[in-house]
Amino acid sequence: MRTVWIILFVAFAGYTALVYTNGDAGRMEPATAQVRAGMDTWQQQNCASCHQLYGLGGYMGPDLTNEYQRAGEERMRAFMRYGSGRMPALELNDAEIDDLIAFLAWVDRTGSSQVSPENVHWSGTYFIKPTTP
Repeated sequence: MRTVWIILFVAFAGYTALVYTNGDAGRMEPATAQVRAGMDTWQQQNCASCHQLYGLGGYMGPDLTNEYQRAGEERMRAFMRYGSGRMPALELNDAEIDDLIAFLAWVDRTGSSQVSPENVHWSGTYFIKPTTP
């Protein structure tokens, strides 16, 4: 029995070391100074009170995790500058908008959060349907 525990411990330690050293290898690019500045702008403007990243945040606006790929830079720039409907026009200068777009483009490349509109409840929660075998 002791041999089994030793084998399990060694396997666990080896797997843990492998995950922590190579788990995200090649998946996530380091954030540049511009991306970090955009993240600061995101936080200072309290964008997460209305928008989500990776499904976390407010529910008044859309999840922006993959909005850069979906809508494109120019459309995002127009929304930030002029607003629309419930979104206010942000009083940002060109450099802050560039930084915020760089941050959202970086987020877009790091993951996905695609939930179909019919699975989003009006409260912002998601309907998760069980899969059938």
